[in-house]
Amino acid sequence: MKRIQDAREKPPRPERFGDVLIRAACPADAEKITALANMYGYRYGTLRLPFQTVEETRKGLESPNPGAKRLVAERNSQIVGDVFLGPMLGRRRHAASIGIGVNDDFVGNGVGNALMMAILDIADNWLDLRRVELTVFVDNVKAIRLYEKNGFVKEGHLREFAFRDGQYIDAYSMARLKG
Repeated sequence: MKRIQDAREKPPRPERFGDVLIRAACPADAEKITALANMYGYRYGTLRLPFQTVEETRKGLESPNPGAKRLVAERNSQIVGDVFLGPMLGRRRHAASIGIGVNDDFVGNGVGNALMMAILDIADNWLDLRRVELTVFVDNVKAIRLYEKNGFVKEGHLREFAFRDGQYIDAYSMARLKG
């Protein structure tokens, strides 16, 4: 019983990875997340369209999908990355998909890895998810290395997956199985 009392006395704290703070996203972050999402490099690696509005971002933060989790990485009060975990339903309730992005100026500085570690901790130790999956453009070499470093493997090659910058681009489907 003592163990439970101790846990109740200590409220959950945001996680720190060096000088990067990982915490839950909230509606007050809408402006900063929109600025991040509108960066060319960030957007280039995602399925987002140019010129996302603060209202679009705020709506997603105020009305998230059931069970979804969105974290941000903050450095010196600036949001430098975010990650989204979207659990599946029904017969796929053991799985979730993720999307992640990092500020153009912080790519390769550990922000993506800190976000990945935090979201996979939630998937593994709080939601008991067996499978986490994602898609990544084939030319996003740094992201592919990050995913492989965190246990993801390529499962498929998706030809002409999305239209980006005037042409169709292929993507890999990748997944990480727990255990």
